[in-house]
Amino acid sequence: METQLETSSSHAVFSLRLHIVFVTKYRRPVLTVEMRDYLKPTFSEILDHWRCTLVEFGGEEDHVHLLVGIHPALDISVLINNLKTASARRIRPR
Repeated sequence: METQLETSSSHAVFSLRLHIVFVTKYRRPVLTVEMRDYLKPTFSEILDHWRCTLVEFGGEEDHVHLLVGIHPALDISVLINNLKTASARRIRPR
């Protein structure tokens, strides 16, 4: 868990957090413990590429919660779309 609440750049100090909830289609209880255990490092890896940090992660059978530390220059809608697409692609059975 991240202990530093503020991050600095050359001209600013910021602490931005997003609480993101992803819900399964029709809230079906399909996320097993193994799937949620797989999703945590998956989300963390994706967020690292976006200069973000996964502060906390949790969930149940029909949803997951992410607390994400973000950079102020980030386009939030693009990040959410990328998280949703990339995680669904990785978790989908082949």
